[in-house]
Amino acid sequence: MKEGNMSDSKINGNYLDYYSVNEDFSGTRKVKNTQEDVQFYSDSSMRIWYNTQAEGFDPHWHSALEIIMPVENYYEVDVCSQLYHILPGEILFIPPGELHTLYAPDSGKRFIFLFDLSSLASLKGFAGIQSLLVSPLYVTKESYPGVYDEIYQLLVAMRNEYFGQKEYAELTVYSLLLSLFVKFGYNRINTGMIFPNVRLYKQKEYIQKFNNLLDYIDSHFMEELSLEEIADATGFSKFHFSRLFKQYTGFTFCDYLCHRRIKEAEELLSQPDLSVTEVALRSGFPSISTFNRLFKQQKSCTPSEYRTKNGRGIRRHGA
Repeated sequence: MKEGNMSDSKINGNYLDYYSVNEDFSGTRKVKNTQEDVQFYSDSSMRIWYNTQAEGFDPHWHSALEIIMPVENYYEVDVCSQLYHILPGEILFIPPGELHTLYAPDSGKRFIFLFDLSSLASLKGFAGIQSLLVSPLYVTKESYPGVYDEIYQLLVAMRNEYFGQKEYAELTVYSLLLSLFVKFGYNRINTGMIFPNVRLYKQKEYIQKFNNLLDYIDSHFMEELSLEEIADATGFSKFHFSRLFKQYTGFTFCDYLCHRRIKEAEELLSQPDLSVTEVALRSGFPSISTFNRLFKQQKSCTPSEYRTKNGRGIRRHGA
């Protein structure tokens, strides 16, 4: 590695300022009923923290992707009832929307990256990349030997851009984030992690098919999509398709479709001029009762409660 310790703040003879860039922060994290409204850096869609707090943080979730990298002492995170004991040099990616608890040691240092991924959602192929984030990614030299060094250095470069407060820093950081996702994607393809019992040339064919399918779902999720029709369109039997789709995304087809519709509903609920019924229909749910039931299953609150807690749409329209 070019930089052996991420806590070393001297870059090209200059020291990075880990504090002034985040002076816009209000000083209090905004959490209501376990949902955190992440305060991104001034008029941006990211924030990177140099965190030395000895306090943990109770169970909470947010719509941002969170990446945690300890640089001195360990850090512990409970996600989906799985406890991760992260050591310096290790990296944990926490998917958007996952309930998680943070446990800090008495002393230590770590970098915490927060990204809003909604601006990337419309990019062709990104739906396939998002399937990598179905569950937390625990990145170590052992778990990702082929790309660990590159992933680490990309995060170092993001940190340098952010705390260096360079021109076009946000654009540069997002370009590096996309490169990071592509590294993960190719690693997944080249190591045969998705379809382990399928020949490599067939794996690549399947991956292309499912990437195209996820792009299609991303554009047509508000329509009526049946498992049988989708399976037939991809050239698989319903049962073969269901097995392969679960391997690729971590979801059943129906659960993935519901997941995508609820993601859309979260965005639409931030618009106060839309009724909950309109949000349900625009998101592809056949009825308000189905929408309420499935939304509460995934978010532990009703759509109306989510809108009240979120409140972002009111601020946007009042600006």
